[in-house]
Amino acid sequence: MSEDDTGATGPYTDAARARLVMAYEACELADLARAAVPIGKHELNPDGTNRSPGNVLAAARVLSAAERFFEAAAVLERMGGADWQLIGDVLEVPPRTALARFAMAEETFRELLSSEGVEAADEASRLRAYMAREPLEVALDLDDWVLRHEDGDSDLGTTPVSGGLVRKDPRRRTGKHP
Repeated sequence: MSEDDTGATGPYTDAARARLVMAYEACELADLARAAVPIGKHELNPDGTNRSPGNVLAAARVLSAAERFFEAAAVLERMGGADWQLIGDVLEVPPRTALARFAMAEETFRELLSSEGVEAADEASRLRAYMAREPLEVALDLDDWVLRHEDGDSDLGTTPVSGGLVRKDPRRRTGKHP
C-alpha cells in the first residue's frame, strides 16, 4: 500500500515521518521490556538462583532499543525545527555534546528521506527506509498495536497513530534546519 493507493494527496512532513519512527521505536522498546516481565516456571533453580544465563542479553536489547528511541526523539526535535542549543539545553549538556550524540542519527534519517530505492545494509535499516517510504502503512500497523495494548480508560480513538500524521502543505516552503 503506498500513499497514492490510499488516496493520499501528498507526502507527509519530515517531522511526521520522524514521529512515526519514534512511535515504532517506542513499540519495539515496549515489546522488549514487556517480554522481561514474566518469570517462567523453570527460569530459576529451586534455591532461587538463575537456571540459565541470558538475562543480561535481554537487558542489553532493551537498553539498545531505549537508545534508538532516544535518538528518534532527538531526530524528531530536529525535524520540528529545534537547534542543537535547544536540544542541549533540554538534556542539560552543551550543544556540541548534543550534536556529537545525535548528528549521525539525524544524518541517517535525512538520507532515508532523500534516497528512494537505495538498498539498506541490514534489516533495521530496511525497516526504517520502509517507514520513510510508506508512513501510512506503518502507522496503520502501529494503530493496531496501540489498540491491542490499550489501557481500558484511554480514549485514543480508532487511529491513535495514523490520525496524528501531518501531510506537507504544498504551498509552504521549508528550509534547512540549522
